[in-house]
Amino acid sequence: MLRRLALSLIVPALTGCALLQDHSAKLAGGVGAVLTASELDLLEPEYLAGALIAYAIYDPLAPTWDVSVTRLDEARVRLDLRMKTLITGGDGEARQIFVRNARQLAESKGFAGFDVMRYEEGVDSTRPFARRVASGEVRFARSRIWPAM
Repeated sequence: MLRRLALSLIVPALTGCALLQDHSAKLAGGVGAVLTASELDLLEPEYLAGALIAYAIYDPLAPTWDVSVTRLDEARVRLDLRMKTLITGGDGEARQIFVRNARQLAESKGFAGFDVMRYEEGVDSTRPFARRVASGEVRFARSRIWPAM
């Protein structure tokens, strides 16, 4: 009798685990985080408000770089890049982002390539947090071999 009761409880649990096989790590992590937070009394309104404020400032889903494009004339644009406020790393990343965006702009406008006319990097010392910035000017070029391109 006791064996049947144990089997009747274990079999549905194992079947349920088999159905959650692909998402088990995410589910287990979420359940573990909630259980830990509840045991440590971190689900109090003060802690939740602090977590929401920290999330709003850090915003992990926002892009790392904000790129604004200003059209100077038919074949020239200025790219201004600003890095997210709270982030670690990013050394040497601005040049890659600059070139990637310049290439995408050139291809979208039907140009064969581009020349970097001016490029500079720096740190904008705003309060309360400083952030990396980069600015540059790009001139788009048509193909010399196939001018119609």
